[in-house]
Amino acid sequence: MTEPVYNYDPAAALDSPEAIELFIADAFETGDASYIAKALGVVARAEGMSNVAKKTGLSREQLYRSFSEDGNPTLKTILSVMQALGLSVTTKLQKA
Repeated sequence: MTEPVYNYDPAAALDSPEAIELFIADAFETGDASYIAKALGVVARAEGMSNVAKKTGLSREQLYRSFSEDGNPTLKTILSVMQALGLSVTTKLQKA
């Protein structure tokens, strides 16, 4: 018996600023850099990779490559994409 194939795209569920904020906050809580990068790529696709490319000055191809499964975006690229998406990073001191 073959398994059914599902073509779920998480970008489709990111249909509001609140959904995007929660999605990215959850990604940052993992502390996993590759997961955070992948989540940013999902948000960029939800917002339209062409629009993000225009706002960042990076090419769509570069963005797709950076946020692909094997991608490794630089901090500069991550911050640029976050700014284009209207996202910011805040820090807080963790209590030991």
